[in-house]
Amino acid sequence: MIESIIRYFEHIPSLHRALVLAGGITFFWLVEGAIPLFGFRYNKWRHASVNIFFTVTTIVVNFAFALLIVKASDWAVQHKFGLLQLVGLPLWVFMIAGLLLLDLVGAYLIHYIEHKVKWMWKFHMVHHADSHVDTTTANRHHPGESVFRAVFTLIGVIVLGAPMWLVMMYQSLSVVFTQFNHANIRLPGWLDKPLSWVIVSPDMHKVHHHYMRPQTDSNYGNIFSVWDHVFGTFNATPVDGLRYGLDVLDDTTDEKLGYQLQLPFDKKIKTDY
Repeated sequence: MIESIIRYFEHIPSLHRALVLAGGITFFWLVEGAIPLFGFRYNKWRHASVNIFFTVTTIVVNFAFALLIVKASDWAVQHKFGLLQLVGLPLWVFMIAGLLLLDLVGAYLIHYIEHKVKWMWKFHMVHHADSHVDTTTANRHHPGESVFRAVFTLIGVIVLGAPMWLVMMYQSLSVVFTQFNHANIRLPGWLDKPLSWVIVSPDMHKVHHHYMRPQTDSNYGNIFSVWDHVFGTFNATPVDGLRYGLDVLDDTTDEKLGYQLQLPFDKKIKTDY
């Protein structure tokens, strides 16, 4: 079973990866209409168009780094370099450990750093500027931030010695989970709370999108919530009192594409740092 999964991700077609992205957005878009967390009064298509633009730029940046990541992975595996290559592990342990550690380096760590380094935070503000968080917000990243994340993915691959099948598996899961935890859906508490001890649930991630601290500086996880629990960044603020956006930005600018693209370079915007 595991061997079959590995073989699939070793040669996953680009079409399948595109279907994961498009299929996930479509599925959670429909679920949002059935069980919404918040009853937004907004033009959903206009809102989506801005976020899809940033999704496309994220894809372009990832393609630009793809060859580097493949070469780095092949080199690390060939030379037995990286933490995952140090000890012979059962395949299922290797897979789970690899997914957890890729999530730590390629997602949690860079996300935490973006909140602590002023000039990086200016790029990440574009993601937080969305005042109507839904499934299309998942890949709303300024191209500059997409570069940061791609660099940390590359670092993670080298440090861990991750084979490409593991990288492809992680990235495919990451797409679906980020769409899931950004989706404007309401899960019952008896389900969402237990989920938040293992994976990043919708309620857990919505806290991160609150418009001010300390909630903004919490719940940095991408797929797994374990790192927030381990490093003390977990926050369980009730979602009903949340407000999206940022306290230093005008909410009416969140769908102005030109404004969002130049936001990191606008010295007049306060950052609270």
